[in-house]
Amino acid sequence: MRWATFIDKGRQERVGLLCDEKLHALPAGSALIDLLGDDGERLARAGERAQNDADAVFALEEVQLLPPIPRPPSIRDFYAFEQHARAGRKSRGQELPEEWFRLPVFYFTNPHALIGQGDAVEVPAGTQCLDFELEVAAVIGRHCTHITPEQAAEYIVGFTILNDWSARDLQREEMVVGLGPAKGKDFATSLGPSLVTPDEIAPRRKGAAYDLEMRAFVNGVQYSAGNLADIYWSFEEMISYASRSARIVAGDIIGSGTCATGCIVELSQTHSPERFPWLKVGDHVSLTVEALGALDNHIVPGKPPMALRGG
Repeated sequence: MRWATFIDKGRQERVGLLCDEKLHALPAGSALIDLLGDDGERLARAGERAQNDADAVFALEEVQLLPPIPRPPSIRDFYAFEQHARAGRKSRGQELPEEWFRLPVFYFTNPHALIGQGDAVEVPAGTQCLDFELEVAAVIGRHCTHITPEQAAEYIVGFTILNDWSARDLQREEMVVGLGPAKGKDFATSLGPSLVTPDEIAPRRKGAAYDLEMRAFVNGVQYSAGNLADIYWSFEEMISYASRSARIVAGDIIGSGTCATGCIVELSQTHSPERFPWLKVGDHVSLTVEALGALDNHIVPGKPPMALRGG
């Protein structure tokens, strides 16, 4: 199944099943997160109803797509692709530590800054180095705590595309202090266009994940080319680690981290800043992942920074 959350022509938020490029909607007031929380039976029943007895049917061009889970309880973004992790450390003159291979580390980002397909991204105050990050996210389907990787697959309700927008100059300053990232990341995270249930991509299972090509385009020019199968830490391992002595709940978002070549900071380091400049106002960024769709956003002016003591 492929689920989407959207605003209809009457400006109501709805959820629908995507079939043949049309949205088969449940009644207004339904929310995808409300269909989660069990072993999947509630979502399966809702899918049957949407397909066979939809409240309304909409063409995609008639609606405004939102993130599949517009208001997730939390967003954990991991750092699970080795090539990107090595490139990030190299840019700071460091080697990838041995601990990276023992711990699938993550950070929490801002669930209130979530945006969807077609939305604008404001340039965050004070940055000159705006970047995208090409990722895949898993959505948690029901509550869990302290589970094994073998158990974790049962708690994934679906996958979607994630863009972890980054202000690299702000991020660098914060990381020197030894805490963060914070303002380098918390201004925007894109999610969408739809939630694809695991059965849809199960035949593509390979390695620690799935054989799905990942691409990023800026103004129609291809920047990035990766594959989800190249991930070092599986989503099951990431979820297990996140649940260690902690509670994960339905609707939580688990990001993969950036795939190989999946951001400007890595590309400019490998090639040149002239070939891969930072994003600017007017740029259009499109992320595509096989079987998951395309996630498009454009850059618009932001607000000026406010002066603080000492900077």
